[in-house]
Amino acid sequence: MTKRRLGQTDILIEPWVLGTNTAGWTADEKTSFATFDAFVDAGFSALDTADVYSRWVPGNDSESERIIGRWMKARGNRDRVHVFTKVGMDLGGEGEKGLSARWIEQAVEGSLTRLQTDYIDLYQSHQPDPDTRPAETLEAFDRLVQAGKVRWIGCSNHNTAQLDRAIRTSKEKDIAQYQSVQNEFNLYTRDKYDADLAELMQGNGLSLLPFYSLAAGFLTGKYRGEADLAKSSRGESIGKRFLNPKGYSILHAMDRAAEREDASLTEIALAWVVAQPGVVGALASASSTEQVAQIANGVQLELSEQSLKELNAAGQ
Repeated sequence: MTKRRLGQTDILIEPWVLGTNTAGWTADEKTSFATFDAFVDAGFSALDTADVYSRWVPGNDSESERIIGRWMKARGNRDRVHVFTKVGMDLGGEGEKGLSARWIEQAVEGSLTRLQTDYIDLYQSHQPDPDTRPAETLEAFDRLVQAGKVRWIGCSNHNTAQLDRAIRTSKEKDIAQYQSVQNEFNLYTRDKYDADLAELMQGNGLSLLPFYSLAAGFLTGKYRGEADLAKSSRGESIGKRFLNPKGYSILHAMDRAAEREDASLTEIALAWVVAQPGVVGALASASSTEQVAQIANGVQLELSEQSLKELNAAGQ
């Protein structure tokens, strides 16, 4: 499997980053361990989490990081996997949010403890913080890099102006620079990685780690009409957002590509994402070994020129 370089770092990863927001939520610890094992056995190495995953579950105390930590300790494989986590979302306590230096320096210790490791491969700003100057955030990250607690840094949910300011700040101060961006990007939603952002990122050597690669499940082909929306608890929101002329145009193009490539719609959606310039790997979660196999097939599928052309045009 061909590996891709994350930004300008020394991290080389396969074209799938396992999203672990399901760990401790829709997947218990036993299921999560089995999924992580299958992911690594299939030849992949990068797991993405966040300090806030999945505290929306009553009684859940950043369980995703904790489960990853217990899994790495049980398997003794810390040196064979890459751990990506994030800081900045509201953890619910007094002052436990944002990207201030004070909170970053406190939050990283919590993540390191839960992950049972002494370093994080990629530490990411989960969202911009309008109340903190980028310089303060980036200087705090730089101190963590200098201390060896963090190897590289990235950001998430940043637009072109926000990323441009961060890049300029890092260069002016000669401190750690973001190496990656996590934004929503898939066959349906393309505006969060538009031409301006793509040009800025590629011109500065940054990689995209796109999340919602399957558009909350819509791009699996599971939802084709109102009658399908009862198939899951998120069916109603999927219907409101995706069941429209644009969505149907994309599904029809995917159907043709699936027949041409002899692949499932899930595989087509993932193959399209990883084929886009600047993408280092699709960020997708899995909660079963069966899902691991299907996603692994998708990110390794090379689409024909005809399929890429039709998919690129669909929904435009």
